[in-house]
Amino acid sequence: MRKLEEFPTIETERLVLSQLKEEDIPFVTEYLQNKIYSDLTSNIPYPYTREHAEFWVKISKEAFEQNTGYTFAVRNKENLIIGAIGLHDRDDDKAELGYWLGRLFWNKGYITEAAAAIIDFGFRELALNKIYATYFLHNPASGRIMEKIGMEKEALLKQHLKKDGEYFDVMLHSVFKNKL
Repeated sequence: MRKLEEFPTIETERLVLSQLKEEDIPFVTEYLQNKIYSDLTSNIPYPYTREHAEFWVKISKEAFEQNTGYTFAVRNKENLIIGAIGLHDRDDDKAELGYWLGRLFWNKGYITEAAAAIIDFGFRELALNKIYATYFLHNPASGRIMEKIGMEKEALLKQHLKKDGEYFDVMLHSVFKNKL
């Protein structure tokens, strides 16, 4: 992953993707208190606390400094955080895409818009060759987002993730630089 000196800001038609800030912590905490986020993602705990949000903002900053990841706040044009999206380096010029969005903002195409911009950023600015993402089979809406941004199903990974003592199958989608 190519190293950038400053954390970028990316603007889309309706969104601004920028670095997480301390002032985002109360919003992140409030959004992620709903158990649905824990049920639909592999790494959001329940109950979600302010300490979780503080730690997440801290490790997101460290990932940028160590050139292992970019976690962007997804903001509306009024600069309010409504979710987050990121690319995390997995070596060999590939990165994993991950995202979440506050429930009030679902079904408006925001994550699809943000993810398309992040895919473009990953290939153009970070010189990645492959970007991939996974989703729990009980969250098909996430798979539809992946398909809308040009990702294709690559594999069903059986019992790939363990959460709360249970093993889950996940679907892997990917897109390659030369396929755009």
